Amino acid sequence: MILTVTPNPALDLTWHVEHLAFGGSHRADAGTARAGGKGLNVARVVHAHGVPVAAIATVGGGTGVEFAAELSASGVPHVLVEVAGATRRSIAVVDEQRGDATIVNERGVNPSDAEWAALLAEVVERLPSASVLVISGSLPPGAPDQLLPVLIGAGRDGGVPVIVDTSGPALLRAADAGASVLKPNAAELAEATGIADPLEGATSLIDRGVELVLLSLGAEGMLAVTASGALHARLDAPLAGNPTGAGDAAVAACAVLFAEGERDSERILRRATAWSAAAVLMPLAGEISDTWPELEARVTVRPYSPKDPE
Repeated sequence: MILTVTPNPALDLTWHVEHLAFGGSHRADAGTARAGGKGLNVARVVHAHGVPVAAIATVGGGTGVEFAAELSASGVPHVLVEVAGATRRSIAVVDEQRGDATIVNERGVNPSDAEWAALLAEVVERLPSASVLVISGSLPPGAPDQLLPVLIGAGRDGGVPVIVDTSGPALLRAADAGASVLKPNAAELAEATGIADPLEGATSLIDRGVELVLLSLGAEGMLAVTASGALHARLDAPLAGNPTGAGDAAVAACAVLFAEGERDSERILRRATAWSAAAVLMPLAGEISDTWPELEARVTVRPYSPKDPE
């Protein structure tokens, strides 16, 4: 079973418009509202592929009621920890003409120490049945600095590999705490490490003890960096669509392969790139196109050098 933890879940609101004009008004068909946050998007993709998964997240307030109802209807196995603060919202406006999305994320409300302890207890209870632990998404402002290290430590103590997708100082704390895999994008990596070069930045995380860094480069593909070197994967042509769940699909691919015992970085990179691309083709985060095997066949992988496109 793959266990996902979403420390700062959101009710995802998505609208599609023909063309987004800043400062203008727009008409759109009815938008969608679904339980989101990066860990839940990972869980949705994993569940859709028939792999056992359990998603753990917090929930609270009026938005939390809608969040919980939609998640129950989705069929994704989950555990929700009740908190006092309202579940935040994330708004995505997809520009169909440009093939991209503009996103506004509320920051979220920090749970109390007792509420965090309740979430940790749910994680610890399920770790004996887990093959992989995924901790994915932002942390609410004011979250304890030790939250990620404690969660990662619980996984390591249980002999479970831990995949983390987060940003800011939490990314470095996850590296130092012994995360097996980190999945930042280029901007998140540069912000966290202060290193502009993506290979140097990823290598600095490897030097902290991380086994594998999967680094999203947007339309330029993805890097897999290990202690033995770096590989660069990309499609033969970029895809237009909704990129909001692309990184989560990459994490899902890595988690599924890790659960199968796969550790070959090239195979993981190829699958992660294909699933990431397949997510861009779907209207909502947490889904990937059934054409992902065809996309995987179009992925080229080669050794990475700083002269490659970033």
